[in-house]
Order: sequence, then C-alpha cells, then structure tokens
Amino acid sequence: MYRLVYADYRGRFYDHPEMAAAGRTGDCFVEITPSEMMPLPRGASLVLIPAGSPVGLDRRGNFVLVERVRGKAAYAVAALLPQGYTRTLLPAYRRPAGEKPLPLLGYTAVAWHKGGLWVAARQTDDPYRWDPVHFNTPELDALITARLRRHPGNPVLAGLARCAREYSCFTAQNIFYRRWEGGLPVSPRCNARCLGCISRQPPECCPSPQERIPSAPPLEAVVEVMEEHLRRASGAIISFGQGCEGEPLLAAGIIAAATSRVRRRVSRGTININTNAGHTAGMEEVIAAGVDSIRVSLISARPGIYWAYHRPRGYDLGDVRRSILLARRSGVFVSLNLLVLPGLTDREEEMEALLTFVEETGVQMVQLRNLNIDPDYLFNHLPPARGEPAGIGELVNRLQKVPGLTVGNFSREVRP
Repeated sequence: MYRLVYADYRGRFYDHPEMAAAGRTGDCFVEITPSEMMPLPRGASLVLIPAGSPVGLDRRGNFVLVERVRGKAAYAVAALLPQGYTRTLLPAYRRPAGEKPLPLLGYTAVAWHKGGLWVAARQTDDPYRWDPVHFNTPELDALITARLRRHPGNPVLAGLARCAREYSCFTAQNIFYRRWEGGLPVSPRCNARCLGCISRQPPECCPSPQERIPSAPPLEAVVEVMEEHLRRASGAIISFGQGCEGEPLLAAGIIAAATSRVRRRVSRGTININTNAGHTAGMEEVIAAGVDSIRVSLISARPGIYWAYHRPRGYDLGDVRRSILLARRSGVFVSLNLLVLPGLTDREEEMEALLTFVEETGVQMVQLRNLNIDPDYLFNHLPPARGEPAGIGELVNRLQKVPGLTVGNFSREVRP
C-alpha cells in the first residue's frame, strides 16, 4: 500500500498508520496505482501546502479528509521534482475557501512505500546537466566575483550574478561556470499575462518567485556575455527568454543586432529563444539574424484554453502557428515548452489537438514542463473540461510514437 504522508505544525512528516495515499487529476481525487509512482529522485524536496488538509483512502475505499491525527492538526505534503522528471498526479488535499493561491510551485503527489518516499512521476529525460549537485558549488562565489572584476561595467553580468546568488538560477549560474545553457535576459515587457508567470503577478494572487528586469540592457553588454559564452563554454547554449524577463521577441532589435555581431566572430554554440511566439514580425527579424532554435511555451493547442491561460495581448494562437511555420521554413529548430498538468494536458481533446498542432507545424521536439501553479486557482480560470483524463503516461506514450519527434525536458544544442 502507498501510505498517506502528512506533516505536523513543525514541518515534521509522518506516514499515516491506517490511511492510504490518494492523488488528484484535474478536479478529481483518484487512487494511486504503481504505474504512476517511482522512488523519490535525488534533488527532490518536500513542502507543506499552506492551510491544506490531506485527503486519503480508508480501508473501505472512501476518500477521507484528514484534518487531525491523534488529536493534532495534520497538514498536506507535496513533493517538488527536479528537472528531468514529469509529474503524473497532483497531491490530494483540501483548503478552506477564500485562501490566497498557493506559491508557484510544481506540487506532486507523494506517498510512503516500502520504507521510503515515493512520488507520482516518471523520468522523461537525462537529468545530469540539471542535477542540483552541479550547482551552488563552493567555487561559485569566487567565479562570480572574478568575472565581475574582469567586466566591472557590464549590467547584464551584474544582474546574472544576483540571479545566481539570490535565486540560485541554474541558467544564470551556467554563465559563470562557462558551460551548457546560459540565460541572457533582455526584455522587460511582455505581450501576455500568463496565469503562472513567475516574474509578474497581480497583488490578489501569489508572490512572483523572480523579479523581472526593469529595463533592456545595452547592446554592448549583451554582446560581451553572449560572445564569451558561445566561444568558451562546453555544450554552449545562449538562451533569451528567462523567468526574470518578459517576452524576448519584444526586444527583437537587441537580439538580432547582438546575434549578427557575434555570429561574425563565433560560429560555435547555439542561440536559442524561449518565447510565446506571438510577435511574428520579431520572429522574422531574429531568424534573419541567425538564431538557431526557438522554444515556444504552450499550455494547449485549443484556442479557448490557450487564451484563458496565456491571456495574450495583440496576438492569438494563429500567430503562434505562423511564427513556428516561419521558423521551420527557415531551418530553425523548434521545440514546444509544453506546460503539463495532470487532468488537463492528458484529456483526449487536448491530446488530439496537440498531436495535430505538432504534425501541421513540423515541431521537432516537445519539452515537458511541470506547470508551477495552484491547481485550484488554474481550474477556476479555465473553461470546463470534457471527458476523462487518460493519464500523463498515455500522453507521453502518444508523443513518443510521433515519427521524428523528440520528447524530453531540456533544450538541445543545435550547433556543436
């Protein structure tokens, strides 16, 4: 039996002596099955769900709200997965009406099984480059200090140093480690108002986990960081469109100018843009300058769900499609940053629309991204769903059957 995990008011967790764990998909509580579970992977962590009481299964198969255990308050527990793992079930809990939305995290069902913690997830990529063991190492601070001394007037490096130290941003840290995918934020503006935006939230929601850059950086500063990383980093990828900025295509002029200048001097490494792809004219500009790959964020290929989550301003899903087709015709590698939520992404109507979208646009990769959001907050803002969820495992299986489509979690180098 997968046993219910709960916590006390001090944050200590326990397995329930009698109650089985339950999961959630969409708005429904479900029994946990072995096919959805795996041992807690390295780099995962446990969190309390504020004001949340766990829901478990009693011996008769009834879902039961567990507010107290042995006379003491019980609190719901969730797991946060490391990169490379895709969530299959949400945690089962209830919160009182009127509570503020939960922080923007990827809440995952957790249970006690065979003497250890298990989570509702499956491994969907090689997590080596994003294993937390490679980050926040003892030498990081010295690397940051040395780089800032060599480039004392570069505001991009100064901002990335703060992100690396204060937010433990992995792509910011990679700039100083000189390896792999390095983030380069350039855009303070956005043409969408995504419900799960991690850099700007309305006061009535939850705090943003990152602070958006206040202004676009000077071109010379962008070129300096970009050129050094592409020239010297192993597995070099420069990525525009980070969590601490808006939509990078609204800064297409800076990206295009920097890309043109750097590509005249450095041919190695990949230049990538993480984008909503709504600004097709900007897309055309950066492609002409030499961008190698784009990753397009998408919660759904159905217009109603897309609009309700992304809340675009001045574009629609048709513009996204046109931008992707433009990129593919130009030889640019295209990935979808698919925002995955159990009970939404794995519904039949969603999967059919997604597979049609992939086939018609020629997308080459789907990167599965656990959507960090309060599930109740999200579903309250979406149109009612129809049909039963097929399961995240079924979603992954169907995607893996598409000829020529890569399914994973991380961006790949396009240029060596």
